Amino acid sequence: MAFKEEGSVNYTIINGKKVPVVKCETEVVLRNTRTNVEYNSDEEAENDIADSSTPTIREEITRSLKIKVAAMPPLGAASE
Repeated sequence: MAFKEEGSVNYTIINGKKVPVVKCETEVVLRNTRTNVEYNSDEEAENDIADSSTPTIREEITRSLKIKVAAMPPLGAASE
């Protein structure tokens, strides 16, 4: 039950030049290492940890990421 965190592109000015700041799209898998339960969101995992009727502790939650990287320019391409 992976969930996606959307990517975005914003711009900032560095040394007088407009530079893109890219946040890549990410596929996230949150899993309880003891029970192998997969969560649909960070909130769902946090709720399980906070629920006194479950034995889940924060150290049992793992987070795996698959990052979709933006296209890179060809090697040797000229830049300003």
